Amino acid sequence: MNNNITYTKPVSTFKIIFGAIVILFAFYIILYESMLFGFFMVGFAVYLASTTGSQYNMDNNSVRNIWSIFGVHFGKWKVSPEFEYISVFKGKQKQRVNSLGASTTFSEEIFIINLFYERNKHLTFYRTFEKEDAFKKAKHFHLIFNIDILDSTEREQKWMSY
Repeated sequence: MNNNITYTKPVSTFKIIFGAIVILFAFYIILYESMLFGFFMVGFAVYLASTTGSQYNMDNNSVRNIWSIFGVHFGKWKVSPEFEYISVFKGKQKQRVNSLGASTTFSEEIFIINLFYERNKHLTFYRTFEKEDAFKKAKHFHLIFNIDILDSTEREQKWMSY
């Protein structure tokens, strides 16, 4: 049985749709135009559809940062540190899109879960666009590691009690 906890960064709908369009166009280019340019476009589409995240293995107490594409995860396992507390905070995620000499930047509010160890070191384990989802995952870690949750989403930080 797989006893891994896996969280990956959400991929925006815009990126998924744009990646699907690029990959379809890339196959057309491979068949009728330039194989080299077509494969370059496939690589770009894979980049758009991929995501990053973290994975924790409860069986052997190890953790890894992952790169994930279509549910296949890549990353190196290392021994998990002794986590002291969980922090949930609000930040901004910026994404820059360049096309044909024009560029634009999208900015979205995001909630991030960090697991702290050795006083000030941390592992960013999860990112989400929804506050409720962030606290649901933080409660999951609270149950697994039996550690406290620090709510840093507002100006005044507070410890959560469960």
